[in-house]
Amino acid sequence: MRKARRFKMTNGKPRNTYRHGDLRRALIDAGIELAREGGPDAIVLREATRRAGVVPNAAYRHFDSRQELLSAVRSVALSFVARAMEQELAARPRKRSRADTARVGLRAIGMGYLRFAQTETGLFHTAFTAPQAEWHEHEEPYGAGPGGLDPFQLLSRALDEMVEAGALDEKRRPEAEYLAWSAVHGFAFLLIEGPLQGLERAQVEALSGRLLDMVENGL
Repeated sequence: MRKARRFKMTNGKPRNTYRHGDLRRALIDAGIELAREGGPDAIVLREATRRAGVVPNAAYRHFDSRQELLSAVRSVALSFVARAMEQELAARPRKRSRADTARVGLRAIGMGYLRFAQTETGLFHTAFTAPQAEWHEHEEPYGAGPGGLDPFQLLSRALDEMVEAGALDEKRRPEAEYLAWSAVHGFAFLLIEGPLQGLERAQVEALSGRLLDMVENGL
C-alpha cells in the first residue's frame, strides 16, 4: 500500500519532507505557538496547518477536530507547568530537618506554578481552561512533567512528604491539595487577568511569599 505523502511549504510551494509522525508533532508545536500568543481560543486547525506548512486537510490525518488538537496542546501545556514546578523544586535550598525540607518543597512547587502563570500566560490559560470531560482519565500520560507527574500529582506528593516528615498532621491531609491549589490558582488568575495585573514585580513576589505562608499555616 502506497504511503500518503506529507507536504511542507517552502516559499509557497509544497514539498515532500515530512517523515512518519513528524506532522502530528509539527501541528502540536504550531498549536503551542498559538496558545502562547492567544490562549486556547487561538488554537485553530487551519492556522496550525498553515504554520506547520501543510494544506488544511492534512491535519485530519492526525486530528479529527480542533478539539482533539486542543486536547493535545493542553496536555503539553500542563506538562510545561509541571516542569516549571519541578525546576523550582530542584532549586530549593537544602534544610537540616526533613520537616523544613518538606515545607520548602511545598513552597517551591507553589512558586513555580505562580511564576509560570505570569511568564507563560497563554499556555497557562490553555492548560486549565477545559470542559469537565477533558479532565477524565486518558489512555496515555496527560500533562506529566519530566518526573512523570502532572501538576496536581506534584502537589499531592509534596503534601504527602510533609506528613511523612511530621510537618503536617495526618488528620489534616485528606483533600488538602484542593485547598492549596485553589488558593494559589486563584491568586495566579488575579495576577494575570484580574485587578492585580498592575502590581510591581517586587510586590508580586512579596505577596506570593505571604500567600504560600498562609497556605502552609492553614493546612
